[in-house]
Amino acid sequence: MPKNFKSGRGKSWKPGRFLLPDITPGEQLDLAKVFPASPSQPVEIEIGVGKGTFIVDRAGRRGDVNFLGIEYAKSYAVYVADRLGRAGLENARMLCADAGAVFAQALGDASVMRVHIYFPDPWPKRRHNIRRLIQPAFISHVRRVLKPGGQLLLVTDHRDYFEQMLRTMNNFPHLARTPYPNLHDDSPYIVGTNFERKYAKEGRPIFKRAFLKYE
Repeated sequence: MPKNFKSGRGKSWKPGRFLLPDITPGEQLDLAKVFPASPSQPVEIEIGVGKGTFIVDRAGRRGDVNFLGIEYAKSYAVYVADRLGRAGLENARMLCADAGAVFAQALGDASVMRVHIYFPDPWPKRRHNIRRLIQPAFISHVRRVLKPGGQLLLVTDHRDYFEQMLRTMNNFPHLARTPYPNLHDDSPYIVGTNFERKYAKEGRPIFKRAFLKYE
């Protein structure tokens, strides 16, 4: 990745060290090396960061936690890395990759305290539902990666996808529903992403669930 990255609109972003190198098939992420300034801190992962509103805010609030953002779209990954750098958030990094592949092969057992998945692509056409992220195989990898006591947080505005999430999570071994944590004491939002702010203004219902790994 070059030091400077120009978007399609000609804007120059500087992701620097805040954007991790692309991982190769079979490569394992050493999270202690990903966060050299605070290698012993717990790690939280956000999948699908979009423009980074949540991860930038959360990392700024919680300097005692390391945050890894996984984003498939290169332009968003670079843009958010630039935002993290400008904010000086050494406890946060971005990775441009397919989250399913990262969880399947690149993360160690019991290595993450919390996984955030907010407003994932609903793939609304029925024939495309198979492309949705929340599927049994993926949740199995999430369960493996979470530490005991770790959490999976899900938020969506799409009722059909939410119902699929519930069917997938129903009686999933070693994952129990738990009260949704308050992530923003001074905010009316659940997580405060751009999507949530937009949908709240439109009056759309928003659905949320939290699950805890137990042994």
